[in-house]
Amino acid sequence: MMTELSLNVLDVAENSIRAKASLVCITVTVDTGADLLTIIIEDDGCGMNEEEVGRVQDPFFTTRTTRNVGLGIPFFQYAAESAGGHFQVKSEKGRGTTVTATFLLSHIDRMPLGDISATIHTLIVYHPDTDFLYIYSYNGASFTLDTRQFRQVLGDIPLNAPEVSGYIMEYLTENKLEADKGAVY
Repeated sequence: MMTELSLNVLDVAENSIRAKASLVCITVTVDTGADLLTIIIEDDGCGMNEEEVGRVQDPFFTTRTTRNVGLGIPFFQYAAESAGGHFQVKSEKGRGTTVTATFLLSHIDRMPLGDISATIHTLIVYHPDTDFLYIYSYNGASFTLDTRQFRQVLGDIPLNAPEVSGYIMEYLTENKLEADKGAVY
């Protein structure tokens, strides 16, 4: 079991990258009035057929040839449902996959979100050829990071160049703080 939800995000996004996604969209929405945390990870990867979608929540099913189990999706589903939320996987072969997890913020069994800024930073830096669209919203205050926009400005400078990497982490940290005022949940 993972100790924070940002690690589930990392795992599912890594699945997207293995599925040859060129764009991974990650949305984190906190609505304290509705007592809800929603995480959506959407990609334009190879997608899955109906049978694969039906089996993806089985820990003893994986499309990977390097191991016989796939625990990421079942752990994420368990985390959502244990916290009074819901979990859904939608996919279409050749078009991509969307994973949606909702959590009751106040539920005693909800894991903390964790360091989502570090997770997004890690994904961008370790997968500089994949584009990421990250949207973070806290009670209506939000910000967006779109690596496609960064690429337009940077030209041939890679996203994992030390100066760029440092800027991306600073951008994520400062904008999250501005949106949620340092809320811990």
